[in-house]
Amino acid sequence: MEKCFEQTGIATEEMVKAKFPPMERINKGAVAVAECYQRIPCNPCQTACAFNAINVGEDINNMPEVSFDACRGCGICVSKCPGLAIMIIDGSIEEATVDMHIPYEFLPLPEAGKTVKGVDRSGEYVCDVLVVDVKNPKSYDRTPVVRIRVPRERLYSVRNIRLED
Repeated sequence: MEKCFEQTGIATEEMVKAKFPPMERINKGAVAVAECYQRIPCNPCQTACAFNAINVGEDINNMPEVSFDACRGCGICVSKCPGLAIMIIDGSIEEATVDMHIPYEFLPLPEAGKTVKGVDRSGEYVCDVLVVDVKNPKSYDRTPVVRIRVPRERLYSVRNIRLED
């Protein structure tokens, strides 16, 4: 019997896909995806977005909604989210892959050019992914952002990386 989100805290495939923009928007260039699934008091993503592309509204307990048309994919929201729930997706780089910019708060940091393990929302191995870039400026407040290149067919399943088994 498959356990539900309320039991595991792990989003179902349907929940994940509901947070993503249409593929034609992903293929246009970088865009934020906010994987918030519960109402909690939080709004740093809305505050950080200079393009007003993320809206929580007046009730700080609302889940953020991303205006995919307004989002420029700058990624500031990724490092500002205390729940590590936001990533940037870009399907415009290569036909067979999608670039994902994910928050990564583990040490050691991965190295650009290295292949690492792509894992799903439960930490299970999905596929190998390429680390394209690692950004960790002071403005990111100790939340480095790692850009990984993921096979396009794994877009909805890869959510993080693991350096070793």
